[in-house]
Amino acid sequence: MKIIDLTHCMSADMPVYPGTEGPKFTPTNSYEKDGFKETLLTMYSHTGTHMDPPAHLYAEGKTLDQFDASHFVGKALVIDCTSLKEGDRIGMELIDEKEASKAEYLLFNTGWDRYWGKDQYFGNYPYITDEVAQYIIDTKKKGVGLDTIGLDPVPDENLTLHRKVFLDNDMVIIENLTNLEAVRGGIFTFCCLPLKYADADGSPIRAIALLEE
Repeated sequence: MKIIDLTHCMSADMPVYPGTEGPKFTPTNSYEKDGFKETLLTMYSHTGTHMDPPAHLYAEGKTLDQFDASHFVGKALVIDCTSLKEGDRIGMELIDEKEASKAEYLLFNTGWDRYWGKDQYFGNYPYITDEVAQYIIDTKKKGVGLDTIGLDPVPDENLTLHRKVFLDNDMVIIENLTNLEAVRGGIFTFCCLPLKYADADGSPIRAIALLEE
């Protein structure tokens, strides 16, 4: 089995959503002083490659700790959107519905992760249409993932697409994925485990693809 890491590495100078404070990694114990090393991590729950549950936007929505762990492992399909230009929408014409019907997660590869660490990462990236959002809802996917900073474009402060897919649906949104171009050949096993903490409105994850060789 081949394992492909789909997760950005966290660092103090990493990109974060506009208006959000970046993470801090504060040394608290050292080998020299204490005989061991330990670091205080201070960060928002939606930092880096992370997951949103319905509770991110809806007070009565499901929190991550309320999901069964099995929800975070499933069959996935990467949708190749790399032909799209800035500002284009990801439409149903890019989705092979026969293949997508086998998937529990749809992951959209726009190639935007190449701008990670640059101002352009927060620019006019491709994002899904309302029709695609409705397809994800109607086919009862466990979740949707992208290699961009958000399901919605940055200027949409209402987070319209987030609200649409989360309304009355127990699914998750995964943002800031990377290396999706390395996953080809149809359906594969996808793991995206969040931290388990009480009333979790979001969490960094370690996302991986498991490919049969």
